[in-house]
Amino acid sequence: MPDRDQEIIDRLRRGYEAFSRGDFDAAMELAHPDIEFVPPGGQRSLKGAVAMRAWMEPDAFEKQTIEPREFRINGNKILVRQHAWGRGAGSGIEMELDGWVVWTQNDDGLMTRLEAFLPHEEIEAFEAAGLSE
Repeated sequence: MPDRDQEIIDRLRRGYEAFSRGDFDAAMELAHPDIEFVPPGGQRSLKGAVAMRAWMEPDAFEKQTIEPREFRINGNKILVRQHAWGRGAGSGIEMELDGWVVWTQNDDGLMTRLEAFLPHEEIEAFEAAGLSE
């Protein structure tokens, strides 16, 4: 694996680790101020680091983690297979979900776009990353 690819993966892993421990400011260090976040399931896009940072704050979950399981890099696109887990704040019900995200990185190494896909949208995730499965 090229050094550049390993550096990208290491940065993203640190971001995921920060998110999972609740350090959302540290997680946002990899985001461009004008990042666009496209949540799964046809939800409305969020524009800007401030909006994305606010989205990270747990409301329905008392605890939430996201663990990257696989990375594939294609130019400035990074496809990540990830596992999310959360426990409901009021109910205590646990939720687990595997899914896909595609990060887009600019020349300065900042993420300008994050597009999330549900498990059944694997083909769409690969296409968004410019990869064929």
